[in-house]
Order: sequence, then structure tokens, then C-alpha cells
Amino acid sequence: MPKDAASGSHRAAPVHTDPGKVSVLTALAAVSDPVRITLIRELANSADWTRSCGSFDVPVGKAALSHHFAVLRGAGLVEQRDEGAKRVNRLRREEFDARFPGLLALLLADDVVGDAE
Repeated sequence: MPKDAASGSHRAAPVHTDPGKVSVLTALAAVSDPVRITLIRELANSADWTRSCGSFDVPVGKAALSHHFAVLRGAGLVEQRDEGAKRVNRLRREEFDARFPGLLALLLADDVVGDAE
């Protein structure tokens, strides 16, 4: 019996990228979107594993939100796991800071504007 079937989950576990293998261009592309900046900031202000994907107040639909989380996972910024019917998240702050020192601090600074003007 497949592992997902045994656990009752109907979806595959998310794939996570090692931040040490992320290129600077991938990291910059991941943090260049206002929705993803909002997700990063909200995760930074939340305890690990307390925010489910549906708990973020962002102006996108479910499919787009899933895409944004996939981009953040691909850049090594976010780790996700399933807890029952919910997928919960944590910001991989230490791991990402080790690869790109200071980048998260810049994104989390109060004077960074999250939308293009």
C-alpha cells in the first residue's frame, strides 16, 4: 500500500529544496513578488508550523497560492508538512540566512514596499 494511502492523505508530500543549492537568481525571483513577500513576512511573525496555507490574507485564489508556496519551497525559503487535512508552513530563516546573509533582513525591514509603484 502506498504511504499516502496508508496515512489517509490524497496528496503527495511537498518536495523541499536545500537552500545551499539555490542560485542567487532563483532566490531573487522568489522574493520579487508582492504576494510572496507578504507570505514571507507573515511567516516571519508566526511560530513555526502554526500557519496553514489557507490562513494567509492574500488577494489570490487557491491555485495561485499553491504556486506561490511552490516557488518559495523551490527557493529554499519555506518548509511545509501535512497535519491532517491542513498543510502547515515554517520559514527556513536560519538555513536561508546561511546561504544568503542579510537578504531576509532586507525583506522584513519596515521600509520595503511590497507592491510595485
